[in-house]
Amino acid sequence: MNDNKLCAGCTTDERDGDGYEALLAGIRRNFSKAVKDESTPLFTTEAPDLYAVFLESIPADARQHYNCNACRHFVNRFGSLVAINPETGKQTAVMWGGQMPEFFRRAVKAVKVKVEAARITGVFMTSEKALGYAKTGVWTHMAVDMPQKLIYRGKVDTAGQKAAQKNEDRSLLLSCIKKYKVQDVESAVNLLRSGSLYQGEKILPMAEWFLETMRAAGGRKINTNILWYRAATAPAGFCHIPASMVGTLLDDIAAGYGSDEVKRRFDEKMHPLKYQRPKADPSEGNVRRAEEIVEKMGLEPSLERRFARLDEVKAIWKPAAEKKQAATGGVFAGVPIKGKKNDRVNGVEAPEVAITFDKFRRTVLPGAQKIELLVGYKTENYAAIVTAVHEDAPPIIRWDFEDERNPFSWYLYNGGSYPGTWGLSSGWNDVTAVVLQPNMWSDRPNGYASAGAMFVLKGARDTRNPTACLFPNILKGELHEVRATIEAYSNGSRMQGKEEASVCGLLIQNSSKWLDVKLRVTSDVGVAHYKIDRWD
Repeated sequence: MNDNKLCAGCTTDERDGDGYEALLAGIRRNFSKAVKDESTPLFTTEAPDLYAVFLESIPADARQHYNCNACRHFVNRFGSLVAINPETGKQTAVMWGGQMPEFFRRAVKAVKVKVEAARITGVFMTSEKALGYAKTGVWTHMAVDMPQKLIYRGKVDTAGQKAAQKNEDRSLLLSCIKKYKVQDVESAVNLLRSGSLYQGEKILPMAEWFLETMRAAGGRKINTNILWYRAATAPAGFCHIPASMVGTLLDDIAAGYGSDEVKRRFDEKMHPLKYQRPKADPSEGNVRRAEEIVEKMGLEPSLERRFARLDEVKAIWKPAAEKKQAATGGVFAGVPIKGKKNDRVNGVEAPEVAITFDKFRRTVLPGAQKIELLVGYKTENYAAIVTAVHEDAPPIIRWDFEDERNPFSWYLYNGGSYPGTWGLSSGWNDVTAVVLQPNMWSDRPNGYASAGAMFVLKGARDTRNPTACLFPNILKGELHEVRATIEAYSNGSRMQGKEEASVCGLLIQNSSKWLDVKLRVTSDVGVAHYKIDRWD
């Protein structure tokens, strides 16, 4: 006998009154409601042979009619999926519940009860557009469509491999919660927020997330469901506490080191030439893995980088366009005329005022017609913004997305560099634009905590021959395991397009506790001097 003929989608007259189509609609409705925000993670549970529970809960004379292989496959494989309330940890079956036809109500309730009482076994991920087979021949079956944003589209790992990684993340997170005390994590967050630790803002989001996780999961009395939810929704790498600077900071605090020693040890490890930088040449296996990942992701064109041009970056300020003087030729052309606005600015220059960059951006930039920056003789954070050579190269930078392209990044030299190496002379230099760091060009989360802004200087250009500057901390998470190979490749490559470089200048960042940037700003009412001494 063909099992499909026994499917509930059969249009034979004897079972038309059961409300099977209403059951299918109810399952689809429940699932759509559960995943309507398209960001809710789904979880598998230990609830085997659910279809047997379903069949046993409908009248005996109908069981053979509904003994369908397609529906059995759907219920046993996907019927056990649940969503988790991130506040309480309560799990809810995503297929079962709500308004169902009377004939199937008892069966739906029985399955729902079993699913919601089952132990969660993992994070569910799929690359399929639908769960189940909605139709085979003339018969209809239990099935649901996956929201586009919940379909796994990774190119390196399969959906199963990615789910396994999430499960491992949960295990790592559990071990860390058992290892550290909430008070130690609070101390770490407090130190990082204080700004006393060198570049502490880079790992602050991870430390805060871990503290939130510990509190949400109930400290040492762990709510395992909340732990599953936190692991499933964690930003890339956040569960890997032991291998991170957060872990080393927590270890030092737990070991009882004083604040001065904690700071010394932390600052040494966060040195720009050490933090997230490979300590040795990549292994042969790492190179092979890198080649595999780059091929799967199609990233070979993305490895080529060039200097950016001013016309292609997002600037938060550019100078006002110069007005063209009318050709009068008269001897009295410059005499003020009654009732006509005088374009000359006030000759009195306002004295220097100390200001934060945040306030400068909000209150000064909107009215600035011209900005000049005082270049001194000392080393400063002169930098360049760079981008991909090939416009259609796949994203390799962590804030560059397929549906929101932003392949721009930046580089500077550790310890700063002298203005002469950027073609700059001491004195007042024209600012041609103010540009935020590329990671700030969108509000979309990208996991990069540093904030900064560049005062682009007229004629500034790196006179050296920099590498491709593909640093580990700006790369996509999929490349973390092969960062040693990527950086080795980058160090052997050169930045292209030097002659067209026009987005170079002084970069200020929120990691600098004190700044000393002197600016002369011309507005419609005159000239004023400012000293930016802090970020905010």
